[in-house]
Amino acid sequence: MTRIVIVGAGISGLCTTHYLVRELAAAGKSVEIILFEAEKVPGGKMRTICEDGFHMEWGPNGFLTNKPHSLELVKELGAEDRLAPSSDAARKRFIFSGGVLHRLPETPPAFFRSRLLSLRGRIRILGELFAPGPPRGVDESLGDFARRRLGPEALEKLIDPMVTGIYAGNPDRMSLASCFPLIHDLESKYGGLVKGMIALKRERRRAGEKREMSAGPGGVLMSFDHGVQALTDILADKLSDGLHLGVKVNRVIRREGKILLSLEENGLRGEIDADVAVLATPAYAAAEMLGPLDSSLRGALAAIPYSAISVVALGYDKKALGNPLDGFGFLIPRGERRKILGALWDSSVFPNRAPEGKALVRAMVGGVRAPALAALPPAELLELVRSELTVTMGVTADPVLSRTFFHEKGIPQYLVGHGKVLGRIEERLAATPGIYLNSNAYRGIALNDCVLQSRLTAERIARDLHTGIG
Repeated sequence: MTRIVIVGAGISGLCTTHYLVRELAAAGKSVEIILFEAEKVPGGKMRTICEDGFHMEWGPNGFLTNKPHSLELVKELGAEDRLAPSSDAARKRFIFSGGVLHRLPETPPAFFRSRLLSLRGRIRILGELFAPGPPRGVDESLGDFARRRLGPEALEKLIDPMVTGIYAGNPDRMSLASCFPLIHDLESKYGGLVKGMIALKRERRRAGEKREMSAGPGGVLMSFDHGVQALTDILADKLSDGLHLGVKVNRVIRREGKILLSLEENGLRGEIDADVAVLATPAYAAAEMLGPLDSSLRGALAAIPYSAISVVALGYDKKALGNPLDGFGFLIPRGERRKILGALWDSSVFPNRAPEGKALVRAMVGGVRAPALAALPPAELLELVRSELTVTMGVTADPVLSRTFFHEKGIPQYLVGHGKVLGRIEERLAATPGIYLNSNAYRGIALNDCVLQSRLTAERIARDLHTGIG
């Protein structure tokens, strides 16, 4: 019987397994599927910590409905009754600039009324219609793209915070095509952002869609009744027969036509052979596992860096808070030289994140901007965040609960040249049939991206097994 081993039970590993079971069952194939996870719990960074009535997210807090992939998965799992849509407050997003929280404008009239950008900066954005096209054959950085099309002030106060909020990265090093392919394609297809948005609005009107174009991310932010871990818990429970926790895979090699994986569990070592292996792990972990098999592949995977980030969750009494938390939260441009990247007002976005009369705020610290701050001891980190929230939000109240979550290698960075790195990885994988890679290190870090790439990986494996490639 064909054996498939999947390494890593984060969202990518769980989804890949789920879709493989579906695809192979539909094809009538009898296949053994085993899923190994080094941690004692599944889910990766999609973990929800519940304490004293607060629901604190370790990492991501949900998914947007502007892409269908996660919602389709939830429906397929029969878990629609577990969904929790965000409140209307989630539409209100803020930028801390010049010592003030400015609401991020979503429409042209709001943009021209906003004081976030100077009059000169706003007029410069109008010049986007006449901006030069992209340089030919160049993987342009987000920073260069923003300067070229929108001007330096828009880069500082709009693009930089956006990149911080998603990647905790530096826009001058991040690849536009890899980080925001839709924006890249919008310019390539329509010749500019404004022209593209106008064209898309017309296309949507012809298709009968009534939703307005917005500068925001679009769609509705969705989570689950008790946090995002609900999704990985549902998947893990569904796949429990083949899921093995606390089992670390140290290396992957080939022997006598088989893929051989070296395992470690409770200090004991062993081996298992497979016909197909899927490494649904961070790129650096995959690099270590595949190093003995292919040093060139290891080097390509190791070329994908990660940013360190800490999440600091603070629970408050609402009456003592001194801030209505009317919105999603705020981000801070690097030019402000603050010591946090921003904060999410979780209990305003999803009211069930805190008990009645309480509020939950999560601040982000570190990223490529200040990795040393992310690694501070918890007590120092808490003191730093409380001081920063006083400056940015006017909060002086003592928290009733505080927790810190440190991710030494938290978010993959799609740097300029990321596409070429992926090309080298694909080239080396072609020489090692039966081995597949799937995680947020490659083609999208959001939950929707992970779900889509997992489905595509499973479909590819099913095709390869059918044709005998795998």
